[in-house]
Amino acid sequence: MNDLLVTATIVTYKEREDVLKKAIDSFLNTTLNVKLYIVDNSPTDDLRVLCENIPRLEYIFNNANIGFGAAHNIIMREEIRLGRYHLVLNPDISFEAGTIERLVQFMDQNKDVGICMPKVLYPDGSLQYLCKLLPTPINWIARSLIPIDRVKKKLDYDFEMRFTDYNSIMEVPYLSGCFLFIPRYVITEIGVFDEGIFMYGEDTDLCRRIGRKYKTMFYPKAFVYHHFRKGSHKNLRLFKIHVKAAIYYFNKWGWFYDTERRKINNRIKSLYITK
Repeated sequence: MNDLLVTATIVTYKEREDVLKKAIDSFLNTTLNVKLYIVDNSPTDDLRVLCENIPRLEYIFNNANIGFGAAHNIIMREEIRLGRYHLVLNPDISFEAGTIERLVQFMDQNKDVGICMPKVLYPDGSLQYLCKLLPTPINWIARSLIPIDRVKKKLDYDFEMRFTDYNSIMEVPYLSGCFLFIPRYVITEIGVFDEGIFMYGEDTDLCRRIGRKYKTMFYPKAFVYHHFRKGSHKNLRLFKIHVKAAIYYFNKWGWFYDTERRKINNRIKSLYITK
């Protein structure tokens, strides 16, 4: 076992160098004992030059787009390569110095927490509503077919936990995969991403598995900036990947009949909805 405190993986696919460099600089801007793995799913290794000669960084070229979760799993399944905490980090994330330190402190003080996410902001400082209940087929599939805006807004209000203030530490069943902070022992015990999901929804599945034994928490005293491109909303190929992932997820956990989902979502709403 190594003595690293925090490790992180960034999975890339044809990523812009300027965007990726911000993520790299953000994570490495600390005196903590950390290491960053860049796992590149791109068709060429053009990003290798950007990653060369950077201390505490290892570049891995897959020469194939094996998927988001599968690429992260290259590192996550090898316990010897992980720090005490491991960060699943998007390439379009940036944050200030001290962010990793705050998350380490929070997790050190809360051993019952199996995974956490900070507050996530757009580059202009506005809030991204990434704290979510466990999804139903309506949230992930049918919503895009509903023509009435007020119905969509009501669905989003509940699903994205907009009934909370996003300023308090709280339990959240589904944390965004753009920034997931996980203790090594939880990864070892619960497992890695389900590689049956190529992209979209693997974070939901992982949070749900972890949530059966540990708390899944939102920690707004740390914050990061995220470009949040919503590729599946703009690209037909990505939308099809999203739908395929949703079908896989609901086949695994249950479609409209999912007693565990209902219990979890009702419990969370009872904690945070003011009567």
